[in-house]
Amino acid sequence: MQIDAVHPRPEAADEMPYAPAVEVRGCAGLLFIAGATASPLYHRHPHVPEEHELPHDIKEQTRMALANIKLVLDARGISWDNVVKITKYVTDMRDMDGMYQVLGEHFGTWRPAGTLVAVNNLSAPGARIELDMIAVLPSAM
Repeated sequence: MQIDAVHPRPEAADEMPYAPAVEVRGCAGLLFIAGATASPLYHRHPHVPEEHELPHDIKEQTRMALANIKLVLDARGISWDNVVKITKYVTDMRDMDGMYQVLGEHFGTWRPAGTLVAVNNLSAPGARIELDMIAVLPSAM
């Protein structure tokens, strides 16, 4: 299996925090990762307010959401390099730069394809970001 970013203008790739497309060659499975916020991955429903006391800082919320997603990646024995698509939901587009900074801390030079959407509200009061992802699994999994 091989995963590569597709850049119609490779010379401009470093200017983008995501790839315009990602190509996966060879046999692979897909892992669809549900949206994660800074709230604990496992929490009660209906929501219990004490489980959703979130920091206001977008960077910290992004780190916490990514920590939840890392639990899923670890459970399947894969890494950030296997993520091919991220959908990012934010409640304020002005948070974009902080969010992308933290994504860069986790993904390094790998930039999956991505979509960024601004929404009015997320699943927990105070949540400012939600991330969902698609990752590829090597065929042996």
